[in-house]
Amino acid sequence: MSARILVVDDEDPIRGLVTGYLREEGFVVEEAVDGQAAVERFDREPPIDLAVLDVRMPRLDGIEALREIRRRSDCYVIMLTAAAEETDRVIGLSVGADDYVTKPFSPREFVARVKAVLRRSRPTAEASTPPPAPAQRFDLADGGGLEIDVDRHRVVLDGAEIELTALQFELLGVLASSPGRVFARHQLIERVWGRDFFGEERIVDVHVGNLRKALGEGASDARVVGTVRGVGYRFLPHADGA
Repeated sequence: MSARILVVDDEDPIRGLVTGYLREEGFVVEEAVDGQAAVERFDREPPIDLAVLDVRMPRLDGIEALREIRRRSDCYVIMLTAAAEETDRVIGLSVGADDYVTKPFSPREFVARVKAVLRRSRPTAEASTPPPAPAQRFDLADGGGLEIDVDRHRVVLDGAEIELTALQFELLGVLASSPGRVFARHQLIERVWGRDFFGEERIVDVHVGNLRKALGEGASDARVVGTVRGVGYRFLPHADGA
């Protein structure tokens, strides 16, 4: 079944260009002329698999629309930004965008980015899986505890459940798979975003920052995700009993 894509841009020529190329590739494409219309679409069925959001739009810009969409859906999101809008790109990634494309862009490259994003894994409730595995428990250096339950998509820190996005959970899971091991940014991109990822390695820094914020820590007081300057990141806790 073809993925359903929502293209959101207030400029008719750009929206029409993007829509046309995606439809030629067999995608089911819907359109919205601004952020508010996009958010309203997410309140209806059928669900959207991927949204393409322009940053600069009337009524509700792309960043605010993305915040609202993330309250409703875990769909993939690609932001469209102008070359000078570096701040918007960083904010978009921090809010939950999966990728961004800078205008002007090659339609072929854009379609390739869409296909690459759609190939990334997302946790699903379907599929016949083995019996649930027990939650992993880790000891923190300050005496606290961390529990990661992959099957239930649940993280408990010091007895309190922590809400993580699907991407944050996957990033934490990769780091926790080898406690103490230093993962370079390109290794995390390959494991979390996939080998087809287009874009800058700094996306890792943005999402690690979001993960730390969700865990209530920062780079200077990290208990769970440590920084190895100039190299990458590592998981600090030890497995319970290790």
